[in-house]
Amino acid sequence: MVQPFEINPILNTPYDEPAEHWILDSKGQPTGKTKQGRRDPGYVVPVAAPRRSGGQTEFELGADDLGSQNTLVKLVRPEVDKWRGLPSSKWSVTPETERLLRWWRDRSVREFPYFFCQLEAVETIIWLTEVAPKSYREELLAANQAANPGLFRIAAKMATGSGKTTVMALLIAWQAINAARRPTSSRFTNGFLIVAPGITIRDRLRVLQPEESGNYFEDPKRRLVPPEMLGDLRKARVVVTNYHAFQLRETVAVKPEARKILADRGEEPKRFLETEGQMIQRVASKLMGLKRVIVLNDEAHHCYREKPGESEENKLDTEEKDEAKKNNEAARVWISGIEALARDREVQTVYDLSATPFFLRGSGYPEGTLFPWVVSDFSLMDAIECGIVKTPRLPVLDDAVSGDMPKYRALYANLPKNSLPKKGRKKDAGSLDPEELPELLRSAVEALYHHYEVTFKEWDESNIGRPPVFIVVANNTATSKLIYDFISGYERSEENSGEVRGRLIEGKLKLFSNVTETAHWRDKPRTILIDSEALESGDSLPDDFRKAAAKEIDEFRNEVARRDGASAAEKLTDAHILREVMNTVGQPGKLGGEIRCVVSVSMLTEGWDANTVSHILGVRAFGTQLLCEQVVGRGLRRVSYTPGEDGKLLPEYADVLGIPFDFTQNPTPAKITPPPRMTRVRALQERESCEIRFPNISGYRVAYPRGPLVANFTDDSKLTVTPDDIPTSTDVEPIVGEGIELSLGNYESQRMKSVYYAVAGYTLRRYIREDSKPKLFTPGEEQPQSPAPEIPLHRFGELLRITERWFEECLTCHGQNREALKRVFLWRPMAQKAAERIARACAPSSSREFVRAIPNPYNEEGSTRFVDFATSKSDLFSTNPALCHVNYVIADQDWEKAFATAIERELSDICLAYVKNHNLGFEVPYEYRGETHRYRPDYILRLDDGNGPDDPIYLVVEVKGRRTEQDAAKADTMNTRWVPGVNALGRFGRWAFIELDNPYTFSGDVKNFIGQSISSRVA
Repeated sequence: MVQPFEINPILNTPYDEPAEHWILDSKGQPTGKTKQGRRDPGYVVPVAAPRRSGGQTEFELGADDLGSQNTLVKLVRPEVDKWRGLPSSKWSVTPETERLLRWWRDRSVREFPYFFCQLEAVETIIWLTEVAPKSYREELLAANQAANPGLFRIAAKMATGSGKTTVMALLIAWQAINAARRPTSSRFTNGFLIVAPGITIRDRLRVLQPEESGNYFEDPKRRLVPPEMLGDLRKARVVVTNYHAFQLRETVAVKPEARKILADRGEEPKRFLETEGQMIQRVASKLMGLKRVIVLNDEAHHCYREKPGESEENKLDTEEKDEAKKNNEAARVWISGIEALARDREVQTVYDLSATPFFLRGSGYPEGTLFPWVVSDFSLMDAIECGIVKTPRLPVLDDAVSGDMPKYRALYANLPKNSLPKKGRKKDAGSLDPEELPELLRSAVEALYHHYEVTFKEWDESNIGRPPVFIVVANNTATSKLIYDFISGYERSEENSGEVRGRLIEGKLKLFSNVTETAHWRDKPRTILIDSEALESGDSLPDDFRKAAAKEIDEFRNEVARRDGASAAEKLTDAHILREVMNTVGQPGKLGGEIRCVVSVSMLTEGWDANTVSHILGVRAFGTQLLCEQVVGRGLRRVSYTPGEDGKLLPEYADVLGIPFDFTQNPTPAKITPPPRMTRVRALQERESCEIRFPNISGYRVAYPRGPLVANFTDDSKLTVTPDDIPTSTDVEPIVGEGIELSLGNYESQRMKSVYYAVAGYTLRRYIREDSKPKLFTPGEEQPQSPAPEIPLHRFGELLRITERWFEECLTCHGQNREALKRVFLWRPMAQKAAERIARACAPSSSREFVRAIPNPYNEEGSTRFVDFATSKSDLFSTNPALCHVNYVIADQDWEKAFATAIERELSDICLAYVKNHNLGFEVPYEYRGETHRYRPDYILRLDDGNGPDDPIYLVVEVKGRRTEQDAAKADTMNTRWVPGVNALGRFGRWAFIELDNPYTFSGDVKNFIGQSISSRVA
């Protein structure tokens, strides 16, 4: 009897052809019913849909409406099935192949039989090569001619964790043994080039080299070939490399200065590079002298020739374009290397193996288009139903009211803009404060970790001997460092009596903390920080990452020294050490054996085969279904392959947050429409003298005068917190199998008194300062210096009482778990929301004289130099190179273009530089009706107001027609908060603000404003 899918998703054994599958409804969700027979080849999003959404649209690969989508799987599979059932006398293969097929199918010769999907992939290729070599050759040739001219590729699609390395070993054995015994046959060869996407997989695939100790072919557990055939197999020549090796290398070092001179002359220093022949000799010297070779591509979706004449670039944002560029460059190097080999000798066939053999972004094909030379398909859904992989569980419902997608599922998209540090910012990542982690991100981390604690205890009680592994996939080094410090602990510099000392802060997640409770670094880190892209390329580590991970690198180097001696440790590069740690995660006694958490920049590499991953958190953009499935794949390898009494494996799960599978997104070709005419708007290097820098302000504080605090709570002091802000309960479910609930229930045990103390203390430190009254700054006056603030510790008692009043009178929490929502004010971002309102209620009546602006802790300063985007808008104003860093002004209304004209015609005598605030990132936080908004003024001008060009005034300009109540709130914030607050900081120059409401007096109004400031300064 089949158990309900809510209890057990596994229907079949992994060793037999699937005999049953779950029936999905028209939206791709399980009905709870099963159907006899194998699932038809097709694409199904292998996770549960959000309950408030409509689910996915079911479709099949090869359906008529998919145009160029592959139909070969549906055609080839039934013929291979029929052939498989024939008696061996009718197989129409060589005696050597027949012997191998019998040996592989004989379950008595090895402890664990081969998976059906492994044998199916090999048998399909054997059938196409030996049994029916002409059946689909024309279709394959046509598919390859369109995408890979001159190459003949055949692909097998196999789910992550289903054993592609074994499939490669079987293919090598079949070819090499036949080649040894049939040396005149053109169908077989004993030369093989295996190409991997990175060093991790390259190193792991060395088990496919017969001369290596521990190779698959002589493994007594695998028994891959009959004993009498081992001698023939040892004649195979196998080269394993990563595609980066195809890059032509310099034969003579060229200094950067000389390279620049050659480039300026339009010359390429090709004479300093290897030739193709030299590259082939370096990469595949073992294959020299052979007439024919076979190439095996692991994770073959990285290998393609870009389709000419079509581009999707106009559809992509900046991050997506960067990703597409990297994909395209990697694919170009990979395919060019194979093409170079084919020019040197005959490449008989290219066998592609991948869980996702789809064209990537940047290929010129719609992303997700299946390689048309795929002939075998064992999908992730098939693997789940056979128990070969863990079943991924994702959020399907939470206690938020708004939106169809649970907050934790689309985590990155739901985070406030600019709440995480950006790539390429100059500020040292180590100076970011982990306490500033956005509240939604922190709640996701803590909710997932709370379930990890339960899993950790279960594994420990079951004596598994290894800890479960929690991985975080972040978008850049700065974000990953921030999350890493929050999780594992960090060192904070503190000043005491004029002396700066470091204090170790324990990680917020105890099981992952690299800092002990007694404030010491652990000898063996529990959490590591990894830049997987850098490690896989084999290049040196980026400086920012090396600095971020310096502590853990030193600890691992010390461990190597203790294990293998000091000389061995000194010989290892930082990248070697981190690669060894990453590759041995979950392996007892190895360098990574004790690792519990991996925080990864970019994405953990494909082929990373740690089978102990139990929890995944994505903190980056996931633009496509393909990328979502690749990241989830990092957690799908099983811990145990021991079957139960019924021959089926027991279910295992991987719990995943932050991976936004989109059920409206299918891997099908999209109709290409002509792109609109695009204009590139950007800062030009030759205009860098016109660069304008501006402060990024995240809030304001008031320097309070001495005297008792009096809190006047108003409607603006109130705050409502709901699960829309922070989900307190999230259902996490697989598409089939057992679900769980993630919650913040552990916070209910916190005492409210602790919350009051935390919020009052934070308010005191950040907002309640007693410093001497600053001089009110007026444009044209000498810049005042900000006095050193003092923290009035004697005010804590009265502030604590005010804080308790605020919680009682002003805070409203809704949802199932209101008590947990009250207690998350222990988190810094939530404490800040309370503190802002409390401080505002306590502010002196003449607060304009005491205001201070608070720069954004992650991105303190912006600049025109970062402007670079494409626009389809046609209402553009070409700027004067002497006045504007950016080549165009984009006019949203006629008045804005009129103001640009007025600047260049009538204000050029005082204007040093100007810029339109379009994609500039200049925003001003302001309050309106109790909510925080972001205001984007129209222009910034750098003007000479009489102090000379070395001491300009920066004028923020708003061009406004009809003025609303909200516009008044913006202007009030600029005049009473932003301008005086920025000027009081003393390090961003002098700033002022003006509103202009008459296009016929623009220039006169600006000059009058500057004249008044000069007059007031003289007076």
